[in-house]
Amino acid sequence: MSALTELYKEIERCQACELAKSRTRVVPGEGPEKVDILFIGEAPGWHEDQQGRPFVGPAGQFLEELLASIKLKRGQVYIANVIKCRPPNNRDPLPVEIQACSKWLDRQIELLQPKIIVTLGRYSMARYFPNQNISKIHGKARRENNIILFPMYHPAAALHQGSLRKIIEADMLNIPQILVQIDKITETETETKPQQLSLF
Repeated sequence: MSALTELYKEIERCQACELAKSRTRVVPGEGPEKVDILFIGEAPGWHEDQQGRPFVGPAGQFLEELLASIKLKRGQVYIANVIKCRPPNNRDPLPVEIQACSKWLDRQIELLQPKIIVTLGRYSMARYFPNQNISKIHGKARRENNIILFPMYHPAAALHQGSLRKIIEADMLNIPQILVQIDKITETETETKPQQLSLF
């Protein structure tokens, strides 16, 4: 059994917050065990709670369209959420729930070792960019501890506010270029002075 599969089993047994009482299925995340790109959403919705899979509702369909625009399928990336259980009535996750679940996401990131983490929405963005406004920092790559962080609007935002659709689509189109730059930096980086991404 792989370390990631073992982690899923641990997550399924989690009783660390009240959401354990109301969930139908735990939604740990899915994707290959070695990936370049990790997408982190906010929380499972109704569809995800029923199936135990992330991003399988309307927002997930849009995410698959976005991936197709950069010639990727969802099976080539890893998709997870900040919290692994659906909040009742799709309410926003509470700080205590985010805190209780943070260890699971930490361990996923440690196992996956992605080149780029794409945060989808303000709750996953806040994990790395506290007190920032998504309207100001979306689409701008930043580097932290050898991982590139790339904040984007949540795909669901485009379903509620059509004007955001083109912004989300444009941000997604930057990801291949960022990956190319990451590979170049990895090849040429010296120990004394890490290079910066020009997209910062």
